Amino acid sequence: MLYILYDQLRQRLIDLKIDWLFMILDQLEFRALAAAALAFFIVVLAGRPVIGWLRLKKIGDTGMTDAESLRARAQSKANTPTMGGVLICGAILGATCLLADLRDFYIVLALIVMVWLAAVGGVDDWLKLTQASRPGGSRQGLHAWEKLAFQLGLGLLVGVFLYHHASSPPFAGHVLNLPFQKTFIKQGEGVFTFNPSLVFLPAVVFVVFAMLMVAGVSNAANISDGMDGLAAGCTAIVAAGFTVLVYIAGRETLAQQLLVPHIVESDELAVFVSSIAGACLGFLWWNCSPAQVFMGDTGSLALGGSLAYVAVVIRQEIVLLMMCGIFLIEIGSVVIQVGVFKYTRRRTGTGYRVFRVAPIHHHFHMLGWTEQQVVTRFWIVTSILVVLSLALTKVR
Repeated sequence: MLYILYDQLRQRLIDLKIDWLFMILDQLEFRALAAAALAFFIVVLAGRPVIGWLRLKKIGDTGMTDAESLRARAQSKANTPTMGGVLICGAILGATCLLADLRDFYIVLALIVMVWLAAVGGVDDWLKLTQASRPGGSRQGLHAWEKLAFQLGLGLLVGVFLYHHASSPPFAGHVLNLPFQKTFIKQGEGVFTFNPSLVFLPAVVFVVFAMLMVAGVSNAANISDGMDGLAAGCTAIVAAGFTVLVYIAGRETLAQQLLVPHIVESDELAVFVSSIAGACLGFLWWNCSPAQVFMGDTGSLALGGSLAYVAVVIRQEIVLLMMCGIFLIEIGSVVIQVGVFKYTRRRTGTGYRVFRVAPIHHHFHMLGWTEQQVVTRFWIVTSILVVLSLALTKVR
């Protein structure tokens, strides 16, 4: 909004000889950093009144859990306000709308993805938290198939729109980007051509890829939201790493030098992704142990899906999966636990549990790690994965 306003008034400001006061808005780097700082301060400053409002509305965790071994721990967090994702998403929306170029196609679609998933998560949270006041209400909120339908539906729309938006030369937006693969071949000083061995995805494959990424990463982030600061901290770290990748993908010279796909006009997404990092850091102010608020599905679904969307845009899906290794381990532990338990119960009559509790962060907690140790160590692992993933972009 500010950038558009400045662009519209540019000539008038030049005539008045005061354009130098606002020229910094032309610098994407400044707007991205400013968006991160703005999102951070919005969450920190708005946190107390929003948490107070959530308490007033009694929008708090019930302290219930299906795992017997976790009930004592869950009861200690009963009545802690949840749906704090409205803080995160509100800050991202505000910072992006203020500092990004809202005429950019990728920015508009990014905001739609975030709001869509935040709404789905919000409905799920609300149904869980108001079950006591609804006769026959279920604390499980939306059924798994209902959430998946909304996620896959969004992924379908994202895939179709992105594929068609990138349907003009040089078609870098359709590339299957693999580790160690060179997108460009240097022909001479400053002259690059596409690597002839590149695979360009057909429309159907591209759309299916987008659907799986949006649904998979949003659910993985949701599963990881089970300890104070865990999901917010890991997401902030991944978003910071992805800000670098978005900036590279949007700048032709940098993309060619690093031999990664150059996606025209995608650099504006650096403002959006950096605001995710800033908002998550701000949320940690209130969500660090002992948490004063939880993000709930409202935040976790929106954050995971938004990162997946950006990865699809800049063709860095595999790199995102590497950076989100903790999220994948979390959701993988649930799949393994449920699958093995059902299989062994059907075969032997007694279900076998691979982990003491799933997701795996609870398993480590039951082994004797404190909650703070689990969260901090998962942050460390995520930081290492992000650094290795960024380094991998140079190894081609």
